[in-house]
Amino acid sequence: MNRRRLLALSASAAALSLLPGMRLTARAASVFRRRRPTERNWPSRAEWAGLNRATGGNLLAIESPLEACNASQSACDAVFDDLKNPYWIGDQPGVTQTLGWVDAWQTQPSIYAVAATSAADVAAAVDFARDNDLRLVVKGGGHSYLGTSNAPDSLLIWTRRMNDVVLHDSFTPKGCAATEGEAAVTLGAGCMWLQAYDAVTTKGGKYVQGGGCTTVGVAGLVQSGGFGSFSKHYGSAASSLLEAEVVTADGHIRIANACTNSDLFWALKGGGGGTFGVVTKITLRLHPLPDFFGGVDFRVKAASDDAFKRLIGAFIEFYAAHLFGDRWGEQVSFRGDYTMNVGMVSYGYDTQAAKDVWKPFLAWIAQRSADYALAYDPVIVSGPAQRLWDAAFLQKNIPSSIDVNTAAGAPPGEFWWSGDADQVGQYLDAYESVWLPATLLQPAHRGALSDAFFRASQSWGFSLHFNKGLAGAPPEAVAAARNTATNPAVCDAFALAISAAGQGPSYPRIAGHEPDTVKGRRRRTAIHDCVNVLRSIGAAGSYVSESDYFEADWQRSYWGDNYNRLAQIKRRYDPTGLFFTHHGVGSERWSADGFTRLS
Repeated sequence: MNRRRLLALSASAAALSLLPGMRLTARAASVFRRRRPTERNWPSRAEWAGLNRATGGNLLAIESPLEACNASQSACDAVFDDLKNPYWIGDQPGVTQTLGWVDAWQTQPSIYAVAATSAADVAAAVDFARDNDLRLVVKGGGHSYLGTSNAPDSLLIWTRRMNDVVLHDSFTPKGCAATEGEAAVTLGAGCMWLQAYDAVTTKGGKYVQGGGCTTVGVAGLVQSGGFGSFSKHYGSAASSLLEAEVVTADGHIRIANACTNSDLFWALKGGGGGTFGVVTKITLRLHPLPDFFGGVDFRVKAASDDAFKRLIGAFIEFYAAHLFGDRWGEQVSFRGDYTMNVGMVSYGYDTQAAKDVWKPFLAWIAQRSADYALAYDPVIVSGPAQRLWDAAFLQKNIPSSIDVNTAAGAPPGEFWWSGDADQVGQYLDAYESVWLPATLLQPAHRGALSDAFFRASQSWGFSLHFNKGLAGAPPEAVAAARNTATNPAVCDAFALAISAAGQGPSYPRIAGHEPDTVKGRRRRTAIHDCVNVLRSIGAAGSYVSESDYFEADWQRSYWGDNYNRLAQIKRRYDPTGLFFTHHGVGSERWSADGFTRLS
């Protein structure tokens, strides 16, 4: 019996030990390591050529674009200019949108990539990685803060070319009883959300729940749960998943939906991207579009500690009375310099109706001009919902809201929100998130909440992302979210609080572009102190896609009571840990280089 067969049988026994009613007993770790290019058993040129033939010539040798910095300063400067363009980054298999994290990870290219154009290409790559004991990594949009879409000495499955969009007037998942079906869209794993919004909303007049950033990959977002600007009304992206095509570790191309491979389907709805297999396409439910989407933007600065405390308290009361529900999403932030920044979106209000909602709060500020100053006149506008992702409309009416992709050969209409520009090419210092339960909005708890917000802001600034907490959403949206793998805490939270900092574009050992690690560590301490204040009043859990690389109790933090079920599904579909991601389900059993750990 060969080593690989022995490992497979051992892994199968491990999976059986987690069946209901059976207990997992202690056992020694298997001796096993993913191969490295310097080792004699690394695949030969002939074997790599075989993979190239099996994938229709789609095998690529990968080099990081940052290698240009070894050539000349002008070439290096050009690359760092390109690193400010998320579309350029998305089209590079050798780099990711986040370039690294102080003391955690830094983007590094794979040795080879399969630039997949079909599920068959993906299956061939999975088989090759499994049969040759290679580290395997998956990249769609490459928009991972935790670095899960890159790994050195690995084979990359790059899905960027799988970007077809198909609209369905009536879709019934495979294997389910024939019904009238429902409107849906099928998206290739390489699509970015702007492509989906362009097809579904701008051209189709409907809505699909996706990400707020236009350049996030569709498949990764859904697998991590997925929140967009209007999740407060529509629920999470995972809640709208109807069906997925996925290649599992055995190389099989499977369909997963509520009727076929239903356990895998549930795990894909928020169980973590790149963890259970390679998703090659997804089908999502479409929703009706309101007449209007809108936005509110202003900044107010308080004159003193006491004035800032009163401002925070007044906003909490205003939010609880006028904004809590499914009509208002996005962010309000509090900073240590006594500023409150409002950047929220509205669902279904025309401009005058939206102004009427905010009139009492703005009047409260105006009546206390000795204590508060607005940085500029508040902007409260609404427009046709169908035009929200229409680049021509935005350039004509609010050009400052977007940055247009001007790279050579870029298709018309590609843009990213100007407010997201600082995320492109960033090197993170720290990033933490925590869900705030809606019970904190009750009158008896508002004083403690207000005090905690003030104290937290004095350590480091933080933002409340109201669209990433589903308390106040329609009951059907909350019920659908409870039927996903995401931590159930999201359903009872009025917001996700995020505190973060980064530098960039930055990368180690490149003159003039190195991240300041001393500053990064100092910021990490301040951010941890900030979020700990929020935890002290009952905030709990963390959103897997926007969380701390060093999260301690990550299993419970990301998935709560869902983790044990996810671990069983992981062992069923990937018993040997072929799909390894940092703090992914089951990763506690494996080290990053492929060594098993004691179970």
